Amino acid sequence: MKYYIQLLCIVAVIQNPKALRKGSTDYEDMSFWLKSGQETLRRILVEQENENRAKNVIIFIGDGMGLSTITSGRIFIGQLNGQSGEEYQLTFEKFPNTALAKTYNVDKQVPDSAGTATAIFSGVKTKYRLIGLDAKAEYSKCDKKINTLSKVSTVADWAQQSGMDTGFVTTTRVTHATPAGLYAHVNHRDWECDSSIPKDQRFCIKDIARQLVEDEPGKNFKVILGGGAQQMGLNKDKDDSCERSDGKNLVNEWQANHPKGRVVTNAQDLMSIDINNTSHILGVFSPGHMPYHAVKTPETPSLANMTTQAIRLLKKNKNGFLLMVESGKIDLAHHGNWAKLALRELYELDEAIKVALRLLNMEETLIIVTADHSHSFTLNGYPERGNDILGFGNKPNKIPYETLSYANGPGFYYHRRNDSNNVNETWRKVEDDPTRNEPFYRHFAAKYLKDETHGGEDVGVYALGPYSHLFRGTFEQNYIAHAVAYAACFKNWPSHCNTAYYRYFYDVNTAPQSSKTNSAKQTTVSFTVIITFLFMALFIQL
Repeated sequence: MKYYIQLLCIVAVIQNPKALRKGSTDYEDMSFWLKSGQETLRRILVEQENENRAKNVIIFIGDGMGLSTITSGRIFIGQLNGQSGEEYQLTFEKFPNTALAKTYNVDKQVPDSAGTATAIFSGVKTKYRLIGLDAKAEYSKCDKKINTLSKVSTVADWAQQSGMDTGFVTTTRVTHATPAGLYAHVNHRDWECDSSIPKDQRFCIKDIARQLVEDEPGKNFKVILGGGAQQMGLNKDKDDSCERSDGKNLVNEWQANHPKGRVVTNAQDLMSIDINNTSHILGVFSPGHMPYHAVKTPETPSLANMTTQAIRLLKKNKNGFLLMVESGKIDLAHHGNWAKLALRELYELDEAIKVALRLLNMEETLIIVTADHSHSFTLNGYPERGNDILGFGNKPNKIPYETLSYANGPGFYYHRRNDSNNVNETWRKVEDDPTRNEPFYRHFAAKYLKDETHGGEDVGVYALGPYSHLFRGTFEQNYIAHAVAYAACFKNWPSHCNTAYYRYFYDVNTAPQSSKTNSAKQTTVSFTVIITFLFMALFIQL
């Protein structure tokens, strides 16, 4: 039993020999489904709850990876493997514990990544576009006194205080909203470099990049891998996102603070690092966000490459580590209605998860896979089983209707006439469009917006390892941080390892059972006194 669940996860991507082949109509019969149901039941019945301390914690974030993205990605990858696709399982879909997280910000039904990252990593929900500050803080307006009162700590702080190493990996800028949720405290998620902060507020707050290099917990990260060279003041090609005006080169500052650390800017240097003689790694691989995997060059490391090196360095600490891995460009692809790119980025996330399963012992490693939010992305149209997931969901003699589409976004005018009289007519013969196979093909959107929006429905949470059974049911997104702290036994946090749990909830240093016993004794004494009093009263009456 010891490695049973781990083995299941490692073989998750092995093709089912009975899986329906792509294009086949030899559908599974009654005996297949009866046997399949019984096998699933047996697997669930033998699963055991792991109550070891989570020495290592990895939080995988699929930015924008709603349930429709997971379902579509499952089919997409299955079809790449020659299957019909629907029956395929992603690696994390084999995890034994699943839940749903409610993603709203305190002031928005549909959230953004700043508020959701703050919730996931700090255990505190907050406002739209705020990072690391609770709802007392104002959006886009810094007040030092209020910010001090509003500042929240994160799982990165707690892990470092507990003697663990920490780090993160992302395919976005290292200063972008999700990774910044681990370490930054700002009134506007876009304050990634000094020039993005209004001049009259620069005295009040540091930009996100400076907080990463100069302040805790960011300056203590052992691993920082992603894009954003321009925000860090590194001399690379200019990016239109944020250019430093203060002349700071934060990469040089980081190197001065970590003389045994390595700065790398390409895949070859990253993968050739001598881990045993390296204390820290800072990898900045692009001026802004890293390129999509489908169009990247060999110079750019994959998410799996970065995850591999991050784990190899962090696992040297005998006290364990906390690592965040973000596939951030699922979200950016959806904003552009680029469904194929989004699904390809999900594929990369799944490959990175396989790396963690291969390199670590699941008896002492808690892995959580979730999303910060979803998108207005739909899978619809009654397509046939095994139909190309990137194809059409209706009969060929009808006007083409794509299986994957969006409620809004720039894809509207890519498909519909740009005039008011014929707004519902298609001007592009998409079934014959040679660009449909290209990565940047835009899928149909029902309403034009410059950028497609997020979705507000709950997102999935998938967990494996010690105390992964805490991730069941439907809960607020901020609960994730609390469950992580409990499983990893973070210092001064409620956990199963010591009496902190009881001090936190009961203001005593002993288990609740003892308190209940004392309470029962007190109840017995009180009951005896009452009965005695009644008998005395009765005796007096007589």
